[in-house]
Amino acid sequence: METTERIIILDFGSQYTQVIARRVREFQVFSEILPYTTSAKAIAERQPKGIILSGGPASVYSPKAPQVDPELFKLGIPVLGICYGMQLIAKNLGGKVHKSTHREYGRGTLTVKSTSKLFAKLPKKLEIWNSHGDKLIGAPKGFKAIAVTENAPFAAIEHTNDHIYGIQFHPEVAHTPRGKEILGNFIKGICKCKGTWTTASFIDRTVAEIREQVGKSKVILGLSGGVDSSVAAALIHKAIGRQLTCIYVDNGMMRANETESVKRIFANGLGLKLVVVNASKSFLSKLKGVTDPEKKRKIIGAEFIRVFEAAKKSAGKAEFLAQGTVYPDVIESISIDGNPAAMIKSHHNVGGLPKNMKFKLVEPLKQLFKDEVRQVGEALGLPKEMVWRQPFPGPGLAVRCLGEITEEKLRILREADRIIVEEMKKSDWYYKVWQSFGVLLPVRSVGVMGDERTYDYTIAMRCVNSQDAMTADWTRLPHELLAKISNRVINEVRGVNRMVLDISSKPPATIEWE
Repeated sequence: METTERIIILDFGSQYTQVIARRVREFQVFSEILPYTTSAKAIAERQPKGIILSGGPASVYSPKAPQVDPELFKLGIPVLGICYGMQLIAKNLGGKVHKSTHREYGRGTLTVKSTSKLFAKLPKKLEIWNSHGDKLIGAPKGFKAIAVTENAPFAAIEHTNDHIYGIQFHPEVAHTPRGKEILGNFIKGICKCKGTWTTASFIDRTVAEIREQVGKSKVILGLSGGVDSSVAAALIHKAIGRQLTCIYVDNGMMRANETESVKRIFANGLGLKLVVVNASKSFLSKLKGVTDPEKKRKIIGAEFIRVFEAAKKSAGKAEFLAQGTVYPDVIESISIDGNPAAMIKSHHNVGGLPKNMKFKLVEPLKQLFKDEVRQVGEALGLPKEMVWRQPFPGPGLAVRCLGEITEEKLRILREADRIIVEEMKKSDWYYKVWQSFGVLLPVRSVGVMGDERTYDYTIAMRCVNSQDAMTADWTRLPHELLAKISNRVINEVRGVNRMVLDISSKPPATIEWE
């Protein structure tokens, strides 16, 4: 089997690291994010076609500034340093970095001064996006400036013989309009990647890996009915067939009619082995009195595993547990020691797993972003209603019900969410947005219904556009649609007298409220 073309991205804490990874994959080349502490030897063992050093918030002069293994520059593998990554190249190879008194942030104009493969087929003047404090004032020996800005005489440098490049701006963001072409020149022209990492090649390779990992053993998979677990189920079923048993756990925090839908699609439609477990009482009892979001997630993650362990007999003593973990789950859940990028939240299927878990994990999607998962689902022939279903969090409505979880609050939220989904589908907006859902706030307010005073809950509606859940912006829905949803929720859901709209973007907010 052909070796996967790979670009390694060393993460120095940039808010754009994941964006770089997505841009690389747009060229059908596999990208892998590794901590900056990864040794040159470990990188070489992965046989990458190229290495990208991300930006980061630190100054190279700081005593605690993240460093790179200097042996990296002796591997003979093309390197591209972005912003902080460029400054590390200079610092390690003998250049001079100046600690600026003023941070350069925002739009700028790049002037290309010398012919370079990095700027092949691009104009001499380019609009770029800056975000840095330090800047290069002296290139290392063997390097030359290939582009400048008004404030940076070394805005881009290269060492042609060693294929090492540095740029002081961010080509990965949309604010650098021709940035994708610059990255393409590095990936295709300098690293000579052919673009062989396709959906079909991923499926073939992953099926082979699953068969090799599992052998003749049994596998169980926690099936929620969401996109990730559904695609994981179809992919694993393609690899090992009836060795897979899907276990759907009704934790009491599912959407309206979820159990019936899962049975119809998976057991009846796709013919997968499906076991339905009603564990709502055990989940709700464990969550009684808990209000902290992280505790909720960890309790739910641990209880999921316990349920699976109890369901071993149904799966014929399974040795493996499969999960629909995707790349953003991994990135957001893991705070690497010494990495300046902080953990955002733990996901129930990553950060919430108990240390004494009795299963070996099968996670075939853990290196894919959500849009890539959907592409795999389509290629496997899954129906549109499953592949293009909006994301639903593993902990279910628990992270959309702020504060303590109760059956009554879940009833209110479930009914409100059902109405939101119905109206979004009727108006043809459901498949146009990334996510649209309701959140029950731990707030009660005074209202008037039928000439009587009420004191009931508030539902917040969250609707966002995104490509991979790493960033998101709130959707500008028609006022008529918002009015209809609000009117139905307040009139039809007992216990609600007010509805508000969340107009926050990610960052600074997250998509889910907890």
